[in-house]
Amino acid sequence: MRSCEVCVNGEAAAVFTEEIPKKRYALKYFLPYRGRAISLTLPVRNEPYFFTAFPAFFDGLLPEGLQLEHALKTHKIDRDDGFGLLVRLGGDMVGHVTVRSAE
Repeated sequence: MRSCEVCVNGEAAAVFTEEIPKKRYALKYFLPYRGRAISLTLPVRNEPYFFTAFPAFFDGLLPEGLQLEHALKTHKIDRDDGFGLLVRLGGDMVGHVTVRSAE
């Protein structure tokens, strides 16, 4: 299992985890987090969110095209490892959401 911390405007908001063998994902807001939601599709709530594929919101944060190719080559990350890319590049995202390793 891998996990990372999702921050909103620099404040720790949630933990995002990947269950590696089954490629399942979960997002759980920290209690008592009361800040801005990570996205409109992931409003703040006490119950975790579960996903059977890499969530579209996080996929949308990742680079595309030449920037993606450069990141994959530079960091030696597999093209299908969205979680690995998110953790590696998550500290320098555009917008209010950043990601950092939970380890």
